[in-house]
Amino acid sequence: MKKTHLKRAAAFLLTALMAGSALAGCGGSSSSSKADSSKADSSSTESKSDGGKGSVYWLNFKPELDETLQGLAKKYKEAKGVDVKVVTAASGTYRETLTAEMDKSNPPTLFVIGNQQGVKDWDEYALDLTDTAIAKELKTEDFNLKDADGKLVSIGYCYECYGIVVNPDNVKAAGHTMDEIKDFNGLKTVAEDIHKKAKDLGFDAFSATDMDDSSSWRVTGHLANLEYFYEEKAAGKTWSECPESITGDYLPNYKNLFDLAINNSATDAKDLATGGHDPMTQFTSGKSTFFFTGSWDYAEISKTVPNAVMIPYYCGVEGEDKAGLNCGTENCWAVNAKASEDDQKATIDFMVWLVSDAEASKTMVEQLGILPYKNAHESANGFLKNADEYTQKGCYTMDWATNYQPNVDAYRADLVSALNAYTADQSDANWDVVKEMFVDGWANQYKEVNG
Repeated sequence: MKKTHLKRAAAFLLTALMAGSALAGCGGSSSSSKADSSKADSSSTESKSDGGKGSVYWLNFKPELDETLQGLAKKYKEAKGVDVKVVTAASGTYRETLTAEMDKSNPPTLFVIGNQQGVKDWDEYALDLTDTAIAKELKTEDFNLKDADGKLVSIGYCYECYGIVVNPDNVKAAGHTMDEIKDFNGLKTVAEDIHKKAKDLGFDAFSATDMDDSSSWRVTGHLANLEYFYEEKAAGKTWSECPESITGDYLPNYKNLFDLAINNSATDAKDLATGGHDPMTQFTSGKSTFFFTGSWDYAEISKTVPNAVMIPYYCGVEGEDKAGLNCGTENCWAVNAKASEDDQKATIDFMVWLVSDAEASKTMVEQLGILPYKNAHESANGFLKNADEYTQKGCYTMDWATNYQPNVDAYRADLVSALNAYTADQSDANWDVVKEMFVDGWANQYKEVNG
């Protein structure tokens, strides 16, 4: 492996969010991340279309999208005569796979740069997409990533939202209304009342907040975002790179919501460490009323709870009646600047087709929820519509500050360990360890990555 890539592999760990938090953030539920799909290997690197008109090699990091992309690649070949190869990195291996594939004679022409650390690591490999055909298809700049010089390094091809999904029928059956839930106090009142009456109602408040690998991302990645976001908001500046440290000023608010969830569920808090309680099934079967998840789960949830809605992370912050959902993406396309001009053009043409062709964009939307492009198929994802409704009301959007967690796998593993001790014994001493892992752990992991 080239020395530059070895160095990049060490620095690039944050971009593992595209495999870790992205599983947590896009199709990362227990219901949608079941397979690694096709894996990259050296035998798959030779692929060129005939006629010298260029070809496409997309290194995809979303295993749950593989089957769909293989079908679209075949349709594009039939329609345009251009070879499109899609290779999907195995779950949790995108960083290593991308580094290895970029060293080969026919590297990816299309790959993912999902955050500012990735921009730093792969900037030299990213074509400036300013004024390209695909950039002109965008209807928003909100999900684009630029380098320090203003080069458009990568552009979002879908975006997502997460928060608290609610079953309004359960709320009504418990004698409450959704209008009561406008802040943490309202949420707490409804949730605790449901939990108190759970035996008679036949359902409880929250789905299990399991702490095993299949579900811990809900609280160490997503829920943690409320602490980071409100630090940003208080400072009046959105992070553009990973800060060396955090204050932890909003950990009491994190604790508010975390405690509410673990103490108002049919699953005893002491049993959360082992996992295996299937929070998705608890919700879709009507056995729970509130569920930490995101827009990627809308299709499954809507089958049995068609009127489910998503509400913000109400946690007791002042002015949270104006809060919206957590919206963002790590799903950002980059085009290989070192590929031939023919391959670059073929790749951009393919990208445009994916987001503008009626059938292709419909297929993409069905899998990804929404595409931020002018001519893309309209999304039917109710949770994304909820996000838009909050925005239209003038509510603030919670950006994905959690994307900047340093040395993400190690950082979250320490959080899981501390939270497991706390759920087993909710003492002040154990919560102090959680705070230490949040705050000191951040600084330590930042130093581990950046020296």
